[in-house]
Amino acid sequence: VQLQASGGGLVQAGGSLRLACAASGRFVNSYAMGWFRQAPGKGREFIAGISWRGDTTNYASSVKDRFTISRDNANNTVFLQIHGLKPEDTAVYYCAAAPSPYRMHLTSRYWGQGTQVTVSS
Repeated sequence: VQLQASGGGLVQAGGSLRLACAASGRFVNSYAMGWFRQAPGKGREFIAGISWRGDTTNYASSVKDRFTISRDNANNTVFLQIHGLKPEDTAVYYCAAAPSPYRMHLTSRYWGQGTQVTVSS
């Protein structure tokens, strides 16, 4: 499975972004997909996961109100919609594939290369 994240950029605080992760490879739609982020000097943080059907989602409590994960299996793409961006959201955002949308920090098998999100105050 190969993952390609895109959609990052420089935005002002309060703005919105929609990140996309294009997936390819064998059985790609059988995997749960998720998003992580890594801010400078910090560890990688789980943000959200979605089941392969798209009927189950799992969010980190710190982002639940502003982040929405979704997927389009017809186009093998998973999205992360972010509203109300804050400077502390500045990070490299990674997509990942795993057997389940839960415990993805332990079970993710495939990773995208990351897309940079920078939020200015």
